[in-house]
Order: sequence, then structure tokens, then C-alpha cells
Amino acid sequence: MTRFRRPSAQTTAVVLALAEAPSTWRYGYELCQQLGLKAGSVYPILMRLADRGLLETAWETGAPPGRPPRHLYRLTGPGRALAAELAAQAAAPTAGPAGLRPGWQGR
Repeated sequence: MTRFRRPSAQTTAVVLALAEAPSTWRYGYELCQQLGLKAGSVYPILMRLADRGLLETAWETGAPPGRPPRHLYRLTGPGRALAAELAAQAAAPTAGPAGLRPGWQGR
């Protein structure tokens, strides 16, 4: 998978939240609550990820009377691969000044 730029911190948070249970359908409001992000940030991210084939989308079936069905999301295979890549990047030590790894003493 070729990406041209690194995803934003918010996009990374959404992908990693979905990756916690990748086969489970999640809805946007639930992600907003979990991540502490506003709907105006989360829903455009979900739409972009879906447009890029990283999320599957579906409408909730069997919604209770009086409540509209929710739009549900879950990661696709490429979405899971992106989540694994982002998780690995988050776990890797970051380089310090001049590309040096933390803890390097230069002796």
C-alpha cells in the first residue's frame, strides 16, 4: 500500500481505536466518546478512510423504534495493515537531534 503522507494524529487515533477490535462494527459517536474528539473531526476522517477502502461501512439493522439507524464502521484488510503499521511506528523509539536515538551518548 502506497501512502504519500503521514496520517494526522486524529486519523491515527481513529484507526488504532478501530483496530482494538477490528472485526467489530463501531459507530462514530462511540469513537467520539472514546477518543475525546468532536464529531466534526471524526466523521470526515471516517468518510476519508472509507473512500480510500480502509473501512467497511454499513447501516445498523434493527434500530429501536424512535431512533434512526446508525452508520457503522470497521477496518478492511488494508485498514488492518495500516493500523499495524501505525501501531509499529507509535511503538518505535523516535529519533532525537541529528537522527540519534534516545539514550545515545556519543562516546
